[in-house]
Amino acid sequence: MHNAAMIELTHIRQAAQRLQGHLLCTPCVASQTLSDITGAQVVLKFENLQFTASFKERGACNKLAQLNADERARGVIAMSAGNHAQGVAYHAQRLGIRAVIVMPHFTPGVKIDRTRGFGADIVLHGDTLDEARAHALLLAEQQHLIFVHPYDDPDIVAGQGTVALEMLQDVPDLDTLVVAIGGGGLIAGMATAARAVRPGIEIIGVQASRFPAMFNAIKGTHLPQGTSSIAEGIAVGTPGVLPQAIIRDKVNDIVLVDEGDIEQAIVMLLEVEKTLVEGAGAAGLAALLKYPERFKGKKVGVVLCGGNIAPLLLAAIIERGMVRAGRLARLKVSARDVPGSLALITATVANAGANINEVHHQRAFTTLAAQNVEIELVIQTRGPQHITEVLAVLEKAGLVAQLVP
Repeated sequence: MHNAAMIELTHIRQAAQRLQGHLLCTPCVASQTLSDITGAQVVLKFENLQFTASFKERGACNKLAQLNADERARGVIAMSAGNHAQGVAYHAQRLGIRAVIVMPHFTPGVKIDRTRGFGADIVLHGDTLDEARAHALLLAEQQHLIFVHPYDDPDIVAGQGTVALEMLQDVPDLDTLVVAIGGGGLIAGMATAARAVRPGIEIIGVQASRFPAMFNAIKGTHLPQGTSSIAEGIAVGTPGVLPQAIIRDKVNDIVLVDEGDIEQAIVMLLEVEKTLVEGAGAAGLAALLKYPERFKGKKVGVVLCGGNIAPLLLAAIIERGMVRAGRLARLKVSARDVPGSLALITATVANAGANINEVHHQRAFTTLAAQNVEIELVIQTRGPQHITEVLAVLEKAGLVAQLVP
C-alpha cells in the first residue's frame, strides 16, 4: 500500500511553507540541568507549546490545507484519543470545514472538552483505538466525509516531519534524535527530513513497553500488549503501514520504556524545566533516563511532543514521584494507648523537621495488644536520608517506628 519512497525532503519543505503563520515554530532549547542528570547534551523541542499543545497540528494543517473545494464542502472525520483530534478540529474550524471526531471511551475528559471547544462533532465509540478507527471509517463512508488518518497518510507524515527541519535549523550539529512512537507518523516524517539534511544522524524511537506494536513489527518480537498506559497518546495497537516502511529504512533503533520511567520524566520536566508534558511527551526523556550509557556525551534532540494531561492524573504522578524520591513516606508507629501519645509522636516528627500530611489512628484493625495503638503517618521529608533521621528520633523517644513500603 505504502512505501518509504513516497515522502521526500521536498514534500516536507512544502509542508513547512504551508504551515507558516498558522502554527508555532516552537523553541528548541538546551537544558543544562537535564544534561547534567543524563550525561548527554540534551536539547528539548517544546511541541507542547503549540496552540492545541501537541505536534499533531502540523500534519492536520498540512492535510486540510490541500483539500479542494468539493472535499472541504463534504467535511472531514478523524479518529483519535485526543491530540490528533484537537489538531484536526482546530484547523478545520480555522478553515471553515466541518469536522467529526471519533474518540474511544477512555479518552481523558480534558481532551474531549478541548476538541468540542474547537467546534467539532464528537462521537465516543469503542474501548480501543482500533474500534474507534473502524467506526470512523464506517461514518466516513455513510456521510461521504474525508477520513484524516492520524499517521498512515503521506500528507500527515510530511507535516510532522517539519519538527526535524526546525530542530536542525536551530541546532545543526545534533548527533541523535529521540522520538516517541505510537502509530509512527512523527518519527517517520522526522527521519525522512533528518536523513536528508544530516545523513549521519542517529534516530532512536521510543515506545511504551505496554504498547510495543511498532517495536514488535520492526524487530520481529511478540511482546504482549497491555490494556492501558499513562502515555495514552502512543498507546497504539496497530502500527502505521507507511511509517513502518520509513522506520525500517531510516530509523536506527527502537527502545522501550516502562510506566515508572515515563512518570519520572514527567515529574522531572515539571521540576527542572517548569514545563508540563503528557505521558507520550515525556517518553523521549524517559529513554535518556533509562539508557544513559547509550546517549552519554552525545548531543541529543528530544521532542516534548504533547502537553495534554488530566489534572488528577498529573496530581497522582507528582505524588507517586515524591514517594519514589523519598520525599513522601508512610510510617507505622506503635505506642501505648494513653492520653498524650499521639501528641508525643507528632511533636517528635515535627522536631525532626518533617511535615505531617496524614494521620491514621488505628485501634481495631491491629494485631497489637489491646492497650496499644498503631498510628500511620504520611510525612513530607527532604529525602531518604531524612526519613532515616525521623525514624531514629522516634526510636529515641521510646516509640516503635517502621517505614511502610
